[in-house]
Amino acid sequence: MTWLQINFDLTRDTVEAYEDALIELGALSVTLQDNEDEPVLEPGLGETPLWTATRLTALFTADIDSKAVLDTLESHLGTLAAHRVEILEDKDWIREWMDSYEPIQISPRLWVCPTWKEPVDAQAVNLLLDPGLAFGTGTHPTTYLCLEWLSDQTFRGESVLDYGCGSGILAITAQLLGAGPADGVDIDPQALIATEANAKTNGLEQGNIQVYLPEDAPKKAYDVTIANILAGPLAELAPTLIDSTKIGGKIVLSGLLAEQAGAVASAYGQHIQWADPTVKDGWARLDGIRIT
Repeated sequence: MTWLQINFDLTRDTVEAYEDALIELGALSVTLQDNEDEPVLEPGLGETPLWTATRLTALFTADIDSKAVLDTLESHLGTLAAHRVEILEDKDWIREWMDSYEPIQISPRLWVCPTWKEPVDAQAVNLLLDPGLAFGTGTHPTTYLCLEWLSDQTFRGESVLDYGCGSGILAITAQLLGAGPADGVDIDPQALIATEANAKTNGLEQGNIQVYLPEDAPKKAYDVTIANILAGPLAELAPTLIDSTKIGGKIVLSGLLAEQAGAVASAYGQHIQWADPTVKDGWARLDGIRIT
């Protein structure tokens, strides 16, 4: 079976009107994509931010009269935005999607591998992780930088806090590399579910990683604290993350742009002795030792 899709180049304020009208006209699905490489960073819970320039794609069965759809749309909305009509050949879309994900090498000893792919190096630590609803699969520079740091460590049962755990990728990796008990904290209940599921997928015993909403998190200090969030929250959370790190313990912050590293580091005052920031593709990682 073939399909017909119509792509529209829209501004943020016109998306809702087009989406509603196209669904009324029989679109089987409407999808939205960034049209100008403008990242939407982690939104607040319940928020659905759109890009300034958004590509809307409406999918129809091939027998739809595309001219009639466009004429009706124009009569409702006025002059139409730039658009393209395309015939879409039928494919095994699930297989196409799965084939687009390949194992990611973080270091010689660490890989991130989708569950449906064979590990490239069976002797390495292979973190099994599939794309899902929670943030963190290793593809983004901020996550990669944290994984790179973890891979450089020699763990001997240290306790770990993964603050803003998302998919649980950092806490799980730490345990696979030899860390001890780990806690994951996130404001999104879906992240807590994803972390527990991913821990099970990676063969970790139930209870190896405990998950909490921030208000329920235990008040204790850890050997290692990792937070991959955003610059603003990292600065605001400085007292919490300092208190969560033992004197002499290690702290790792990511999710910030290179030009934000200085301001974030300053928010931690004299409590942390920072190494020079590590930068990848414009994003930075801060790592240091709590000294007071």
